[in-house]
Amino acid sequence: MSLSKELKQKIYAGGSVTRDEALALADEPLDDLTAAADEIREKMCGNRFDMCTIVNGKCGRCPEDCKYCAQSVHYHTACQDTYPLLATEVLLEGARRNQEQGVLRYSIVTSGKRLSDAEVEQVCGSIREIRRQIGIEVCVSFGFLDEEQFRKIKAAGASRVHCNLETSRNYFPQVCTTHTYDEKVAVLRAAKSAGLSICSGGIMGLGETMEDRIDMALALRDLGVKSVPVNLLNPIKGTPYERNRILSNDELCRIVAVFRFIIPDGDIRLAGGRGLVGDKGAKCFKSGANAAISGDMLTTAGVTVATDMALVEGLGYEVSLEKI
Repeated sequence: MSLSKELKQKIYAGGSVTRDEALALADEPLDDLTAAADEIREKMCGNRFDMCTIVNGKCGRCPEDCKYCAQSVHYHTACQDTYPLLATEVLLEGARRNQEQGVLRYSIVTSGKRLSDAEVEQVCGSIREIRRQIGIEVCVSFGFLDEEQFRKIKAAGASRVHCNLETSRNYFPQVCTTHTYDEKVAVLRAAKSAGLSICSGGIMGLGETMEDRIDMALALRDLGVKSVPVNLLNPIKGTPYERNRILSNDELCRIVAVFRFIIPDGDIRLAGGRGLVGDKGAKCFKSGANAAISGDMLTTAGVTVATDMALVEGLGYEVSLEKI
């Protein structure tokens, strides 16, 4: 029996993949690995597909030095736009447009290290109106907030907080120096303590190893994360990563498949950079992935919702929320 099949049976029996097993799994023949991952996905999650969209709710020259980011003040990129928190009416329009296209989650993402208390109050008002008028699920990514602020956001009607770990603890200092990995972990723990679900993943192609990717996925599992965005680095001109090699579709499928083994009942979510692979993620959606961020990303173009709906339905998925 191949290692892929052996570990699949271990998962079916209620076991968990160890670090050493995940490292060995990453060297399995790709077809065997992805087929087993897709079978795990179907058994653990059925054919449910979780689709969300994001809106750049506050754009602007961020003081953090994340080496991949077009919005950082530390780099000279084409993204020079700045604007404060979007008005409630603008966020409502976006939420309504997405709901009409069949999207079930709408995520508000803001630049900067954290929102101020006044900004939290403002956006809570927007969240309340979105929930009251439209009803779409609202997710947020507001930086390094504390548990009290997250409780206000939950009371306003948000259901999920997003904060990417980005990479492993070991590699993180190579990616960012203005905040720490532990600060990100603290955000996820505070959001979870406030009663919100948590979403966290990373960017593939920063120069990290497969070991780094596996260590990140294991950390997410330990934190209880069930929504795992897998971003493919889109090398932005002007950032330190502008010359990084873009990972191949097969490499991305291998990562997705290993993540499915590590978090078998989660939503492995293709996110930024998906448009860089020729099939828009179709092969990954048969390799263990069962979720996506659709539409445009924060500063780059994505895959349209209409295109995604046709794609996932053609693969036999049904766009729906997880059963709680």
